[in-house]
Amino acid sequence: MLSCEFLTRRPIAHRGLHIDFPENSLSAFRAAIEHGYAIETDVRLSGDGRLVVFHDDDLFRMTGDGRTVAECTSSQLKHLRLEGTEEQIPLLAEVLKLVGGRVPLLIEIKNMDGVKPKKIAAALFKALEHYEGEVAVQSFQPFYVKAFKKLRPDVPCGVLGTAEQGAAKGMRMFTIKALPFNCLVKPDFVSYRKEDFMRKRVLRFKKTKLAWVVHSEKEEAAIRKHADNIIFEDYLPE
Repeated sequence: MLSCEFLTRRPIAHRGLHIDFPENSLSAFRAAIEHGYAIETDVRLSGDGRLVVFHDDDLFRMTGDGRTVAECTSSQLKHLRLEGTEEQIPLLAEVLKLVGGRVPLLIEIKNMDGVKPKKIAAALFKALEHYEGEVAVQSFQPFYVKAFKKLRPDVPCGVLGTAEQGAAKGMRMFTIKALPFNCLVKPDFVSYRKEDFMRKRVLRFKKTKLAWVVHSEKEEAAIRKHADNIIFEDYLPE
């Protein structure tokens, strides 16, 4: 069985430690490293096929720009600033260089309409080919996970889930809620929304279980009775 021990060693900072910095910024990642936390982050493809570290499909919430990430080249994205600071949208290559194996890294592949699993898996495979640090990959899109797992069976791969109302529609909502493709993907871990963690499908999963997003010591104490580790923000866990 592929070991996920490094995913449970220390709490995982959601989009970096962004109490004092924009989420998914190099400064937020530096802060997480300084505190010894593992890092969770997001990747998606720019219009010119580069892996950029950014959560949302569109740029407005974080930069005020009305375009989507997919509409912009990586060079255009570099001209934008995060939340009015001087922080830029980083490339995954920049984050990998910064982290350099000092703390574990959990990379979420964002769901992208029209991007086939083989394409994103190949891009991430290339990005991580020479990275020697502890790294794991997860996604709400199970076939992204399956495609990457095929290329890198040595890297722990997990599926994300939530039962939050309105998180998605139709078959996509069923997929992220019930995790029906686990039998095909064979994930090494499951990462599930803490509010929905008591679902039988989650509790019966026999491998590593992560809970997101935890916002306080009180929430952490409650969920740690069931989860192997937490993905957190807004406070500094022990």
